[in-house]
Amino acid sequence: MRPKPKEERTKGGIFLPDTAAKERPMEGEVMAIGPGRRTDDGKLVPMSVSPGEQVIFAKYAGTEFELDEGEFLILQEKDILGVVVEEA
Repeated sequence: MRPKPKEERTKGGIFLPDTAAKERPMEGEVMAIGPGRRTDDGKLVPMSVSPGEQVIFAKYAGTEFELDEGEFLILQEKDILGVVVEEA
């Protein structure tokens, strides 16, 4: 018999498996950005991040690919959870 994974229950009654608490967001540097996204009516919404910024994103977000310089990840801006800001 296999041991049952530990589950936690939230105040709202949702069961969270033990593995859910272990999933940590990833951090990386923005290398390049596109022009932005188009709305349904065709307007361009510019990107709110810039090359060189450190961002946090979900572990399984985006599409991985390799170039001669290394491994990269293509993300949509909606997959970015936050921008890391260093305080002086």
